[in-house]
Amino acid sequence: MTSQQKTSEVAAITQQLAALKEQANKANAETRIRIEKRDKLNAQFKKLRQEIYEHKNERDSLNEKVRTLKQQRDEARTKIRTGIEEIRAHSQKIKELQKKTPKASHQELQKELEDIEWKIQTTPLDLQEEKRLIQNVKQLETQLNVYKKIEQQTKKIDELRKELKTLETNADAFHQDLTVRAQKSQEIHANMLAKINESKNIKREADSLHNAYIQAKEQAKPLHEEIKRLTEHRKKLQDAVQQEDENRRKTAEQALKEKLESQARNKLQRGEKLSWDEFQLLADDKHEDA
Repeated sequence: MTSQQKTSEVAAITQQLAALKEQANKANAETRIRIEKRDKLNAQFKKLRQEIYEHKNERDSLNEKVRTLKQQRDEARTKIRTGIEEIRAHSQKIKELQKKTPKASHQELQKELEDIEWKIQTTPLDLQEEKRLIQNVKQLETQLNVYKKIEQQTKKIDELRKELKTLETNADAFHQDLTVRAQKSQEIHANMLAKINESKNIKREADSLHNAYIQAKEQAKPLHEEIKRLTEHRKKLQDAVQQEDENRRKTAEQALKEKLESQARNKLQRGEKLSWDEFQLLADDKHEDA
């Protein structure tokens, strides 16, 4: 192949390379867009996963608190049921005691007892009368004891009712609190599920872009290999053309040198004066011959 043919081929390869590089640059630009979008989606996915993790922790914390509140509410309600049963039991005792209640009222019996005790303490009595009054005192105390037991049962019922009121207030507060927290937990759970679905869609799209990037990279391999092959081939042709040009230059220089040397020798033979360059040229030639 002549130097001119090689030069023509270099020009053709350069033109072909320009088209291939333009194609490669376009493919690289599209790939960069995919990569940037993929990386952006992966960052969104990572952010969503963190939010999901935070929502899960918040939801679990709320659920744990709801379980505690339910336990506290149920314990309060159990105590309420127990308290109601105790009130019923005390009420039943009162009913049973009321069957034994004397005809006289508590105040009447108490006044009669106090009058007898005062009489025993302040009035001189014979033994028989004193015994009779003491017997009356015992009978009155027995009758008053019924009223005393009824009062004790009534007092216990009042205390239990106060406790029940407090328990009911606490149970209602526990129930209201757990209802609010349970609703909040459901909202967070629904939001978490939405973010999970969103993260799945984003991950699917990111994976699709990554696969498209890998596929595009594989498809671009022959293009880059062809660019590399043509570049190397062009380099070889350029080196060959350069070497041929160098050889022609050296040949031309050698021919010119020989011509000038011949002219200088002819001048020397004719006895003509040599220039410094001609003298130096002949001197170099002799040195090379030596």
